[in-house]
Amino acid sequence: MTIFEKATREKFRYPSAKGLLTTEQLWELPLTARSGFSLDDVAKAVNAELKAVDTESFVATEANPAKATLETKLEVVKHVIAVRLTEDQAAKEAAAKKLEKEKLLAVLGRKQDAVLENLTEADLLARINNL
Repeated sequence: MTIFEKATREKFRYPSAKGLLTTEQLWELPLTARSGFSLDDVAKAVNAELKAVDTESFVATEANPAKATLETKLEVVKHVIAVRLTEDQAAKEAAAKKLEKEKLLAVLGRKQDAVLENLTEADLLARINNL
């Protein structure tokens, strides 16, 4: 069973400043924010819960069942963060390429205009008549 199948079947809820969030809502959160309402904040909250459950007991003979659930919750959040970081990086690269292409097209246009400016009157009239 994948982590997302488990998350949806068990209806995982994640703590946030706005209340409990579903797994689907994680995709809509910003990576970071000053308001305490981001993927980073959700990951920190789940990690804190996991650490609280993970405290060592000298008398308990069985593992706390909440630990496995919290570990899976944290894996889900970490996966969403990794995907979002990859998407953000790809978007930045695409924006940089688009900007570079626009600059190159502008320079090309200026160079083509300069070539046209250097044509003789006869060459210009011949090109106009060919259109």
